[in-house]
Amino acid sequence: MTEFRADVLVVGGGLGGVAAALAAARNGAQVVLTEETAWLGGQLTTQLVPPDEHPWIESFGSTATYRRLRDGIREYYRREYPLRSASRSLAHLNPGAGRVGPLCHEPRVALAVIEAMLAPWQAAGKITVLRRHVPATAQVDGDHVTAMGFHDLQTGGDVTVTARFVLDATEAGDVLPITGTEFTTGAESQADTGEPHAAAVARPDNMQAVSVCFALSHHAGEDHTIDKPDDYAAWREVAPEWWHGPQLGWVAPHPHTLEPRRHVFTPNPDDDPTGIVADQSKDPGSDELWTFRRILARNHFRPGAFDSDITIVNWPMIDYLGGPVIGGTAEQNAAHTAAARAQSLSFLYWLQSEAPRPDGGTGWPGLKPRPDVTGTADGFAMRPYVRESRRIRGQYRIVEQDLAVAVRPEGAVSYHDSVGIGSYRIDLHPSTGGDNYIDVPAWPFQIPMRALVPERVRNVIAAGKNISTTHVTNGCYRVHPVEWTVGEAAGHLASFCVARDTEPQQVTATPDLLAEVQRSMAAQGMELDWPNVTYY
Repeated sequence: MTEFRADVLVVGGGLGGVAAALAAARNGAQVVLTEETAWLGGQLTTQLVPPDEHPWIESFGSTATYRRLRDGIREYYRREYPLRSASRSLAHLNPGAGRVGPLCHEPRVALAVIEAMLAPWQAAGKITVLRRHVPATAQVDGDHVTAMGFHDLQTGGDVTVTARFVLDATEAGDVLPITGTEFTTGAESQADTGEPHAAAVARPDNMQAVSVCFALSHHAGEDHTIDKPDDYAAWREVAPEWWHGPQLGWVAPHPHTLEPRRHVFTPNPDDDPTGIVADQSKDPGSDELWTFRRILARNHFRPGAFDSDITIVNWPMIDYLGGPVIGGTAEQNAAHTAAARAQSLSFLYWLQSEAPRPDGGTGWPGLKPRPDVTGTADGFAMRPYVRESRRIRGQYRIVEQDLAVAVRPEGAVSYHDSVGIGSYRIDLHPSTGGDNYIDVPAWPFQIPMRALVPERVRNVIAAGKNISTTHVTNGCYRVHPVEWTVGEAAGHLASFCVARDTEPQQVTATPDLLAEVQRSMAAQGMELDWPNVTYY
C-alpha cells in the first residue's frame, strides 16, 4: 500500500478542488489532490459544460484566480490558434461564440490552463496530484477524520492519505458518507425550510436531472450516423405529461413560464462570432441550440482552418428523469448513470436520423461525435453532469428566503462571515421526482463560511456543490464561478487552520479569527461583497 501525508487532502479535481489546492498551497500547506478521472476540471472538462456566468463577470464578481483561469484560456487561443485578426483583438474573446456565456471553449484548453496553474506548485513539491483515484474508506477518530483510503484505477492498488484537513470537492459529495459527515440529499419539505418553492413532503431521492453531454461537429454530405440503439424505441416514447410532447423532440417547457417552447437547430450558421453578445440577463440564448453551447466557432479562425463549428449537446432533451445517480445502492446508481448515457445516445441517433429539419426533411447524418474533443472513445463526456450533490448539514443552511427576489425585494442577506460572492438565478432543472423547472430571479449573493463547515465533524470542509444549501438554493450556488470560489475559500480556510493550529468551527465562532481570515482572503483577490447591482 502506498501512503501519503499532507496538511490538506482535497478529494475531487473539479473546479472547486483545483481552486482549493491552489489556495491551500499558496498559503503554505502541503496538499494532496485526488481525481477519479484522467482530467482535472470537472464541469469544464470531464462533464463538457461551458461556464454559466453572471453578466458582470468580465469586470467583477469572481476571485482573482478564477479570472486568471479565464484570461489563460483566452490567451491560449490567441497564442496557439489561427484566429482572424478581428477575433484576436477582442478583449473578451469568446472562442465558441456560445450564447450561454461570454467564454465558451474546448475542454482540452481549460485542462491545459488548469495544468499550467498547478505546475509550479507540483514542481515545488507543494501539491501532489493523484489522478484515477477513487475515495473508498476513511479512518475516523471521534469527530476527526485521520486518513482516507483510495483505490488506484490504473494499478489496481490501494493508497492511504493521512491529512489534518479533508476537503470534499467531489462532484456528488462522495466524501460525506465515507467519513460519516452528516448530509442531506434531494428535496426538503416546506415545513423544514419554510421556502416558497420547497416540496410539501421531503423527498431525499428527488434531485435535479443529470445529463450526459456530448460534442458534435457537422459535415454536410457525410454520413456519421451511429448504429440504432437497442432501446431507441423506448426512449422515443418518453413524454412526461408536462413536457408538451416527446422528450426527444424540439418542444420543451420554457424554464421561466413552463409554456411550450419550440427550439431551433441550425448546424454551422454563417454568423459573425465577433458580434455575438452572451448575456443571460438580456437574452438566455437557448432557443437556438447549436449556438447555445458552441465551443468553437469556425468563423473566428482563418478560412479553411476548421470545416465545422463544434458544439456541446447539453439541452433539455438529455435531462435524465428516471432516477438519481447518488443516494441509492451502487447497483442502482450505476443503472441510472447507464440509463442517462443511453438517453443521450438515443437523442444523438434521433438528431442524425429522425429530427425534423426546416427544409421538411428529417435528420442530419453529417453530425459527427467528437471523441478528440472529449477525451473519450465515443465523443460523450467522461462523467455525467451532476447538478445536485449531497449537501453537508452545515453550521448555516442557505434558504430561498435569503436571496429570492420575490421574498426579499430589498436584496440578498448580508452574511457577516462572507468568504465570496456569486450570482445566478434559482435554476432547477426537471427532477427525478417528476417536478418541472423552477427558475426564478435571485439577487447576487454572498457565500457564508458557516455553509462550508459541518455541524459536527471538525476537520472536513465542503469545497464544491456540497455546501449547506437546500434543494432550491443549490440551483444558484452550483455554477462554475461559485464552485471555484467555494473551493478557494475552503482551501484558504484549511491552510489558515493549519497555520493557526485551530479548527473551522473555532474560526466561525471567534470574531478576531474570522476577521483575520477574511482580510487574508480579500488581500489575495477574493471579493467578499457585491457593489450595487440588480438581479436578472
